[in-house]
Amino acid sequence: MNRSVLALALALGTAATTAAAERIETALVAGGCFWCVEGDFTRVEGVTDVTVGYAGGTTENPTYNEVTGGGTGHLEVAEITYDAEEISYAQILHLFMRSIDPLDDGGQFCDRGESYTTAIFATPGQRPIAEDAIEDASEELGETVVTPVREMARFWPAEDYHQGYPFSSELVLTRFGPLTRRAAYDRYREACGRDDRIRELWGEDAPFVSY
Repeated sequence: MNRSVLALALALGTAATTAAAERIETALVAGGCFWCVEGDFTRVEGVTDVTVGYAGGTTENPTYNEVTGGGTGHLEVAEITYDAEEISYAQILHLFMRSIDPLDDGGQFCDRGESYTTAIFATPGQRPIAEDAIEDASEELGETVVTPVREMARFWPAEDYHQGYPFSSELVLTRFGPLTRRAAYDRYREACGRDDRIRELWGEDAPFVSY
């Protein structure tokens, strides 16, 4: 390959990489237990990654125990990375709102307390879309949605233990004895009543549960 052809190939490769990178966007949401948000959105076509963590508070480098213990101001959140050519921010939020109980301001399902409350963290450009998602959900339910749109906040990734938990085959000791993390997550989700409440609220519009 001569130098001119090589230079052209490199330029085209760089342009393609840049274009692909420009399509990748993120949404930051709090939907109660972050394992559940990860478990739901990892299955969505166009989503390239979901990382769980904490946002919205003042404590730097927060730990799970600190956040769930209260006082940090942080919520359990999920950073959803997606290809904007395959799925839009509005579509992400449409799915998100129908995967939570947006009428509950005290937590989500069996998980209670500030750290489990819901929110959409939005940039100035994302805010109008987020507000439309809230309004649309409120109209569909015929009730006032309490999920707020908050200013974008710094995202702190959770400990490695929590990443990919709903899909992990690693063993964990539970009150039912040793189970894979995936099996433990499935039991937790069922016992917490998340899917039952989602069905009650959203019916056939619930995207992640069988109706």
